[in-house]
Amino acid sequence: MDFQEEIFRRRTFGIISHPDAGKTTLTEKLLLFGGAIQEAGAVKNNKIKKAATSDFMEIERQRGISVATSVLAFIYKDKKINILDTPGHKDFAEDTFRTLTAVDSVIVVIDVAKGVEEQTEKLVEVCRMRNIPIIVFINKLDREGKDAFDLLDEVEQKLGLSVTPLSFPIGMGYDFKGIYNIYEKNINLFSGDSKKDIEDTIAFDDVSNPELETIIGLEAAEALRENLELVEGVYPAFDKEKYLGGHQQPVFFGSALNNFGVRELLDCFINIAPSPKPKMADERLVEANEKNFSGFVFKIHANMDPKHRDRLAFVKIVSGTFERNKPYLHVRLNKKVKFSSPNAFFAEKKEIVDISYPGDIVGLHDTGNFKIGDSLTENEILHYKGIPSFSPEHFRYINNADPMKSKQLYKGIDQLMDEGVAQLFTLELNGRKVIGTVGALQFEVIQYRLEHEYGAKCSYENFPVHKACWVQPEELQSEEFKEFKRVKQKFLAIDKRGQLVFLADSQFSLQMTQQKYPSVQLHFTSEFE
Repeated sequence: MDFQEEIFRRRTFGIISHPDAGKTTLTEKLLLFGGAIQEAGAVKNNKIKKAATSDFMEIERQRGISVATSVLAFIYKDKKINILDTPGHKDFAEDTFRTLTAVDSVIVVIDVAKGVEEQTEKLVEVCRMRNIPIIVFINKLDREGKDAFDLLDEVEQKLGLSVTPLSFPIGMGYDFKGIYNIYEKNINLFSGDSKKDIEDTIAFDDVSNPELETIIGLEAAEALRENLELVEGVYPAFDKEKYLGGHQQPVFFGSALNNFGVRELLDCFINIAPSPKPKMADERLVEANEKNFSGFVFKIHANMDPKHRDRLAFVKIVSGTFERNKPYLHVRLNKKVKFSSPNAFFAEKKEIVDISYPGDIVGLHDTGNFKIGDSLTENEILHYKGIPSFSPEHFRYINNADPMKSKQLYKGIDQLMDEGVAQLFTLELNGRKVIGTVGALQFEVIQYRLEHEYGAKCSYENFPVHKACWVQPEELQSEEFKEFKRVKQKFLAIDKRGQLVFLADSQFSLQMTQQKYPSVQLHFTSEFE
């Protein structure tokens, strides 16, 4: 297969949603269709049943939530599919935002009973800013929920999307009979048996045919005809170009837990979703089909295998082919590096790959050379944008709870911060370490992982800070900047990259500082021009 065909057969996408909408369950069922796993793990009750394949960190198994993005790949109908399953919990949103820089399209999962929730709104906003193509999957139809048309309205209004249904439910909850697939013109009958791998479908292109009554009953048949007429009258016909441009969003209905409506979603997805797209670097737009390799690190994960203290840098390949044992330029360090065992992923199972193509995600063993946002190229100087650190909202002093293990503690903190789990600030005044996170749950995750992965114990102390801002003075030697540093000395810290950070203790003091020192710019993300 030639290079161009390899690019064309790849689909790299993320699955996003509010926690508990069924995102990880949907991922499992997609893997089931791809023949990548034989049995799906129930995410909910993971003490009794298997844990979900994509939740492989110990803390995820205990909590039943995803706290880190995992990468899964499988082949379906000769298409190579790379799924990035992201955490839904808002405390881990930063990981999800960064992951969205590495996908070409997304599937948004919405719970039929709860409708559009807060976290979904935030994530979809990021997708819309980047014009990422979106498919909506309305999940849990085997339960009582909102009316399909009300939900479609809610998706349009709250998420600012322009939807067009490509499947439509026949009943809901107790009356749920199945789904009419508008895209393929067939009926998929619901049996409620989640052990069945694939539900039966009946080709049915003319709903006015009286045979419909014998299949789903008179009442359901009349309701379906009415609904489909409404769909046709209200919603625009599906337009692939509009979808690819981020201006139209197809909607599918189903029940991931019962493996229902998932095949329709997957079949349509591989037909319409984009293959790897060009990506903007600081220097220029990089096309996927260029022959020279380039890629960027969007995630770092320490200790994927607790038996070996390994760190993996996840690299999204943007252009060219990535080959094993070939030297590439690490742009930030300006040095050549080569990798003898690049990994392809299947949750925590990894296999060594000799060659990878645009759209693929490879894991590179790392001894501490990589940071999130680093670029790798064949020789060209390229800096890929859009992977900032966000201003944390929760801050605590971190203390060593076991003086005998201080080396392990500092190594652990160092590695976890490189992962982007949280941010570390060192106070200029006394050198004390402060951890800042986007969500409070991350403190627990850090404590748990330090103990279980590094054998170190830490305790926290409250540190009352309202917001962290990155400082950018117009002139380093200006009197105003010197006065700012002198007056605000006890609120200044250095982040892991050596950038100066102002830790404002309240909204009021932040505003006063901005007014008093206008030449000192304060930024809420670490990437600024």
